[in-house]
Amino acid sequence: MDPAPSYVHGRSHREAERLSYQASGLAHILHHDICYPQGSRVLEAACGVGAQTVILAKNSPGAEFMSIDIAPESLRQAELRAEREGCKNVTFRQADVCHLPFSQGTFDHVFVCFLLEHLPEPVPVLEGLKQVLRPGGTITVIEGDHGSALFYPESTNAQRVIDCLVYLQRQMGGNALIGRELWHLMNDAGFSEVTVSPRLVYADESRPEATEGVKHIFIAMIESVKEQVIGGGLIDEAIWEKGIRDLYRTTERGGSFSYTFFKATGRNGREPVSTDMTPDQEDSSTVTNHPGP
Repeated sequence: MDPAPSYVHGRSHREAERLSYQASGLAHILHHDICYPQGSRVLEAACGVGAQTVILAKNSPGAEFMSIDIAPESLRQAELRAEREGCKNVTFRQADVCHLPFSQGTFDHVFVCFLLEHLPEPVPVLEGLKQVLRPGGTITVIEGDHGSALFYPESTNAQRVIDCLVYLQRQMGGNALIGRELWHLMNDAGFSEVTVSPRLVYADESRPEATEGVKHIFIAMIESVKEQVIGGGLIDEAIWEKGIRDLYRTTERGGSFSYTFFKATGRNGREPVSTDMTPDQEDSSTVTNHPGP
């Protein structure tokens, strides 16, 4: 198996905590409309430390999840998290999304969250996921887009530190602006019935929980690449500190911040219809996944 690919944010304990906070803080925006039917076989590709896994498993207790990741340490953390949360419907396996160890049509549904942004070639990975998805099965893909970050007060330095992360991710073969591309990527991979739903996060002083989310999710994500930015000479430390301070200023009195996630769904061909199916059986072959706010 290939070694774990470079992850721009690192795999520190702090990053694991950020991912956990991100998953729980964004669950009402990203996951409220996902509920897999009883008996569904669901592949979660690149589960990381399991932050999304426990939310999916609890939302769909009748589904069976296969959650894979290439990094052994992340999988260990994911297994511990699922055990603590009492999730009995998840199996974890070390696997590479570029070389999936599953037969064609193994799964009814596939879930992918914050993976494609780290891949140099996302379309072949999507095509591989399509191969292990049964005919008529669905895929859900969620990604952010750092170009969607808007904030007040405006700050050139704050924008520069965000741009540094975008640049670093591009240098490592990823794309921090991938959210806007999901529609064409899914279509290029051959999925049908592709729809994309933008999920806006907005924070100002009247929404204290949202401003805390900006601090612990977005700004913490930017802060995680400080050493790479300064060490790589992208900007000097004084400008970095000013930019980070200005980002925190957007969460204070009079400030505001918004960011857009993109949630795409698609299908592997058309849903097969059998005259032998009862209405209840027909319902069990679909997944609730309606566009959200």
